[in-house]
Amino acid sequence: QVQLVESGGGLVQPGGSLRLSCAASGFILDYYAIGWFRQAPGKEREGVSCISISGGSTYYADVKGRFTISRDSAKNTVYLQMNSLKPEDTAVYYCAARTSICGSNWYRYNYWGQGTQVTVSS
Repeated sequence: QVQLVESGGGLVQPGGSLRLSCAASGFILDYYAIGWFRQAPGKEREGVSCISISGGSTYYADVKGRFTISRDSAKNTVYLQMNSLKPEDTAVYYCAARTSICGSNWYRYNYWGQGTQVTVSS
């Protein structure tokens, strides 16, 4: 059974850091583009970052220079390291997989995790 499970969310102060994990079971992450998305209350789901099958990374929202996406093939897990967090980063963060190239359109992804809440507040 194909499954993605996110973890690592929580409450952090502005300027702080969190590392989100996206663990896969039932399939091998290396063969998929893995994207991170987020959705704040009352807002559209938006792309944050993606790591391609070849390992290249792309950043979509205003996170470049602050967030880093990476993949650990041995653990079948993708990470999103988030530094210098801002209140506007507050959202539910999802990881998703697709059998194609990276893209910021959430509806093009086939498999989704349940999401993890990130709250940036003092």
